[in-house]
Amino acid sequence: MQKSYIAFDIETTGLNPQEHEILEIGALKVREGKVAERFIEFIKPEFGIPAEITGLTGIREEMVEGARSCQEVLSDFVKFCQEDILIGHNVQFDFNFIWNHAHKNGYMFEHQGIDTLKIAKAVHPSMPSKRLGALCEHYQIQNHSAHRAYHDALATAKLYQTLAHYYEEKMPSVFAPEPLKCSATVSFPATEKQLSLLKRLVKQKGLDIELDKKKLTKNEASQMIERILSGNLG
Repeated sequence: MQKSYIAFDIETTGLNPQEHEILEIGALKVREGKVAERFIEFIKPEFGIPAEITGLTGIREEMVEGARSCQEVLSDFVKFCQEDILIGHNVQFDFNFIWNHAHKNGYMFEHQGIDTLKIAKAVHPSMPSKRLGALCEHYQIQNHSAHRAYHDALATAKLYQTLAHYYEEKMPSVFAPEPLKCSATVSFPATEKQLSLLKRLVKQKGLDIELDKKKLTKNEASQMIERILSGNLG
C-alpha cells in the first residue's frame, strides 16, 4: 500500500476539459498513511454555473463569487502536488481537466496515478455499480458531502486503503501506479462571426463581460452564445 500520495477530486461545469471549467479542487496530501496537508478551493468560472451542475454539486454562483481565477488556483495546486502519486476515482477524468487547464496557463503537470475505479472493476467484476458512492456504501465509508471535491477525495483515499488492505497482496499489478497521460488537443480560435454575435448579445443584454479575442476558443464562444440565449448567463 502506498503510504505517501495525494488523493484528489474536482468539480466541473461539464465533461469536456476543452469546453468546460473547473469549479472546485479538493485534495489531501498523505504522508506515512496520515493526512499531512489539505487543499480545498473554489475557482471562479468565467461563464457561470449551469443549473444542472448546481443541482448535482450544490455549488451556487454566490459561493464562488469571491473565488480566485483558475490560473491562480492551479499555480498553487501544481506546487501542492509536487511529484506525488495521484489517487482518484476515475482519476484520468480529473487529471485531464487539470492537465488541460494547467497547460493553457503554462504550467507543467506530469504525474503517476492510481485509479480506484480501475481497481474496483478488477476486484468486484460482478458489482452492479462501481461509482464512488456505491463502493463507499459497500464498505461502509461515510461521505456526507458527496459531489463536493474534498469530501470525495477523502472518501477515495479511504476506499483506496480499504481495497489495498483486502486485495493488493492478491492482485499487486492492479494497484501499481501508472503514468497519467493526456494528449494536447487543438483549440481553434473563435470565428469573427462568433465574436460579432457575442458583441451584439453582450450589448443587448447589458452584460458585464470582457471578450478576449486572443484567448477565446471556438468551443467557448459557442458555449457562451448558447448560455446567453438560454438566459443562463447574465
